[in-house]
Amino acid sequence: MILDAHTHMFPDPVIRHREDFFADEPAFRWLYESPRARLISAAELVAAMADEGVERSVTFGFPWRQERLWRLQNDAVLEAMHRYPQQLIGFCCVNPLESGAAREVERCLAAGCRGVGELAFYIEAPGSEIVSALAPIADLCQGYHVPLMLHTNEPIGYSYPGKSPVGLEEIYAVVRAFPELELILAHWGGGLLFFGLLKKEVLEAFNNVYFDTAASPYLYRPLIYRLAAEIVGPEKILFGSDYPLLPPSRYLAEMQQAGVSAEVQAMITRQNLERLLGP
Repeated sequence: MILDAHTHMFPDPVIRHREDFFADEPAFRWLYESPRARLISAAELVAAMADEGVERSVTFGFPWRQERLWRLQNDAVLEAMHRYPQQLIGFCCVNPLESGAAREVERCLAAGCRGVGELAFYIEAPGSEIVSALAPIADLCQGYHVPLMLHTNEPIGYSYPGKSPVGLEEIYAVVRAFPELELILAHWGGGLLFFGLLKKEVLEAFNNVYFDTAASPYLYRPLIYRLAAEIVGPEKILFGSDYPLLPPSRYLAEMQQAGVSAEVQAMITRQNLERLLGP
């Protein structure tokens, strides 16, 4: 059985009538206007987990711009955690650039969320202000001893919905600004992990940083698993499927193809997340 560090679920109103939620939410429209972009409920997620041999999943929604939609989304995640306590681990999600974001994070962490994320800057790149935008949320995460997950993506290559304008320099600034924060960089950190090959500073800065595998079959050749394990250490990699984007079986097949050992696979697919989140 495996643990999945990166899945998405949505409230029923969003699933039934997504077009009603496009107004004033350009990022949501960009990612989900196509009917091929799946929106699933907690029940559908749990059913898929059983089919794929996933024991527990971290799940979250979307970094809406509007506070009322944060609450709708986060309340759905909290309800799902209580409905499926053995299967789902909820993270709360907000837009850090909007006022009230830290207040909502504190509400959700006090109510039982086990982390914050996946936070993303899909449309508006905060530039050098990214550290100050995230500081109140990072402080809360450290106070509650929970991780913060950030959306990242490679700065070059083909374009796709959800490819953020935030660069690796800004992401690394966050890493340096909060050295005690347990930080999960989604999608292999957008390639930031490769700078762990530098002789000075970077690998030490990654002390509390984890990299998840979300969307890897779309982005990288299977060799990425072995290379990442060699560069930053297998203990720094978290299995994340980005379900319903891709099923876990796609990732497991690629790990096998890459020749990842059973010991390292166990670390990636279970042990690292257990160590990070605890019992």
